[in-house]
This record gives sequence, C-alpha cells and structure tokens, in this order.
Amino acid sequence: MGKAKIEIKRIEDSANRQVTFSKRRSGLLKKARELAILCDAQVGVLVFSSTGRLYEYGSSSVESIIDRYNKQKDHEHNPLVNRASEAKFWQREATILRQELQQLQELHRRVTGEELYGLGINELKTLENQLEMRLKNVQIKKEQILTDEIKELQHNGHEIRHQNVQLHKTIEAISKENAELQTKVSEARVVNEEYGNPNPTCTIHLQLSQPQSESDESPAKAMELGLRLL
Repeated sequence: MGKAKIEIKRIEDSANRQVTFSKRRSGLLKKARELAILCDAQVGVLVFSSTGRLYEYGSSSVESIIDRYNKQKDHEHNPLVNRASEAKFWQREATILRQELQQLQELHRRVTGEELYGLGINELKTLENQLEMRLKNVQIKKEQILTDEIKELQHNGHEIRHQNVQLHKTIEAISKENAELQTKVSEARVVNEEYGNPNPTCTIHLQLSQPQSESDESPAKAMELGLRLL
C-alpha cells in the first residue's frame, strides 16, 4: 500500500506539531547542504520555530549571504546600476569571444600550412602529430562509411537475387501451365480429326441427337411385341 498523503494544514496537536517541525527542519537543512555541495551554490536558510527559536544554515557565513542578497536587491531596484553592470558583462563576453575567434583563425591557418613562421621544432612536431591524428580519424570515418555502403549494397543484391529466383519460379509455372493447355488442345484436335469432325461443337451436337433416334424406333418395337403376344 502507498504511503498516505498528509493534508497540508496547521497541525493542531502541539506534540505532533513539534515532532513534524523537528523532522522537516532536519530534512530542509540536509537538502540545502546537499544543494550547496553538489551544485557549488551559495545557500542560506533561516528558520524560526513557533517558539521563536532560530535555526540557520549557510554554505559560507549567513551574514555574507544576507549581504549579497541585499546588494542584489539594490542592483535590481537601481536601473542605472543594472544597465552599467549588464554593459560591462557583455563587453567582457565580446572580448573573450574575439580572443577565441583569433585563436581559432591562427589554428586554422597553421593547420592549412600557412603562417608557420616563428614555430620551433617541438611546436612543428606537435602540429604534425595533430594533423596525422586528424587524418587518421578522417580515414577511419571514410572506411566506416564505405563499409556501411558495401553492406547495404550486398543486402540490396541479396534481395534482388531473391526476387529473381521468385520471378523464375513464376515464369516456369506459367510455362508449365501453357504447355499443359497446348497438350490438351492438341489431344482434342486429334480426337476430333479421328471422328472426322474438326469442329468440336458438331461432335457435341451429334452425341446429343443420338438418343432422339432411339426414341423414334421405340414405337415400332412396341407394335412388334404386341403382335407376338396376339
């Protein structure tokens, strides 16, 4: 069974209220300490009990955290200070980005074999090793791509061969059916020629007309039988 949820409202019983305060205060301070250690954050917690007793925790000193809080609030309420601080911040960011861009451009020129003057033997050797390592990485990537393409082509070739086999089987079955039909037609033609009637429909008509001739002869036979009885 799941743990029952506690309704968030004031606990009327003083003993239970004191026990809950003690447990939750310890948990709150523990979480604050973990947050400060794990995230390198500056954390300060102040708790006053219902009796007026103070409990506190600070990742550094609580006084320094309170001073920092007050200064932050002052900056937020002073637009001029905020704009000046923001401008300085973006100026520092722009300077850092320009330096990184300059370093990347120099590295690119060295990698392409330009502006190698001023480099010593050790620096040139390091650059050579870096280029060899990058070339090796490029070759490994190229071989991997080629291997994948070969596997895909082999798979497609297998599928095509399987389809060809199925098509050959279908063609053989159709050819066999055609041969059987041709054999039946030839046999029917031979039978019709033996009876002197190349037209199968005429043969069917003659076969159906034979019972009628026998029925015409039945009255004569009946009269002959009657005369014998007399």
